[in-house]
Amino acid sequence: MLTITLQDLRFRARQFVIAVVGAGLVFAMTLLLAGMTAGFGVEIDQTVAGLGAQSWVLPSGSVGRIAALSPMPASAVSTVRHTAGVTAADPLIVVPQAAQIASRPAQSVNLVGYRPGGLGGPGETVTGHGVAGNGQAVVDARMKLAVGQNFVVSGHRFTVVGVVSDRTLLGGVPNAYITVTDAQKVVFGGRPLIGAVLTTGVPTTVPPGYGVYSNTQIEKASLAQLASAVSSINNSRFFMWVIAAIIVAALVYVTALERTRDFAVLKAVGSSTALLFAGLAAQAVAVALAAAVLAAVLANFMTGLFAQPVDIPGSAFVVLPLSALIVGLLASLAALRRAASVDPSTAFAGA
Repeated sequence: MLTITLQDLRFRARQFVIAVVGAGLVFAMTLLLAGMTAGFGVEIDQTVAGLGAQSWVLPSGSVGRIAALSPMPASAVSTVRHTAGVTAADPLIVVPQAAQIASRPAQSVNLVGYRPGGLGGPGETVTGHGVAGNGQAVVDARMKLAVGQNFVVSGHRFTVVGVVSDRTLLGGVPNAYITVTDAQKVVFGGRPLIGAVLTTGVPTTVPPGYGVYSNTQIEKASLAQLASAVSSINNSRFFMWVIAAIIVAALVYVTALERTRDFAVLKAVGSSTALLFAGLAAQAVAVALAAAVLAAVLANFMTGLFAQPVDIPGSAFVVLPLSALIVGLLASLAALRRAASVDPSTAFAGA
């Protein structure tokens, strides 16, 4: 049976190649969608880690979403700085804004205000240097700005002095790091307000009306903000698997229709339904696994096509062949009924 199956694969090579390419593209999309889902969490983790803090002091009852922090008095920084357990404390402001860049359409950015030299900065720059004073900015590479170029937010002009990578939030929206003073002018009209106090060392107590949050709590709360987007992507992944199964099933079923006489001959010489199923399953699994290999290659080249970060987890490459195996077995069931219903006497028709 295996020899017959392999020979049939060779005989119908063109059909199988078409099915492998079609299913492979669909499998590649499932990998990319998995990468998009993981990318939401990865960008949050990278941004939070880059801030260099161990804990966050926020108003009590705050949800803790990094891009939706509740305003609090800037005077809280001095109070927290003198709290037991704290070795350093600095202000932070994070607010989504629209940036005007030359003649381009307005671009969404996450404006991050911090104290130069303190906590809350972008980390090491790829080009240029960190923010040293008002009117300067360090931006993520996704803003497509070079050192020396300018952008405007709410009428305030900033000059890029440094560029960083992998500093985005909210599905690929780039971060722009400026001084707290500039952020207060843009967001709060110059009033002495901030969004959070970052600390190294964990406060043992905090002033009334405030709470302490860990980086993990901030990351989880920020990711929860994107729950609906993650759910939609996961639903799309499910439909992609269904489409892949239909592609493979259609190929195997058409093959079964064309092999009616072959099945009749096999049944006439004593082949059981289980043996016929094994042959059909081998073909379907071969197509699905070949498509999985093609998908793994294609997905790595397609990640750059998306605006948001795509970080395909290693587990996805383990799940893919296992899922492809299941898809192949399920797809072969579509042709089994056809093969099982063939009358062995048709093998001698026209004899």
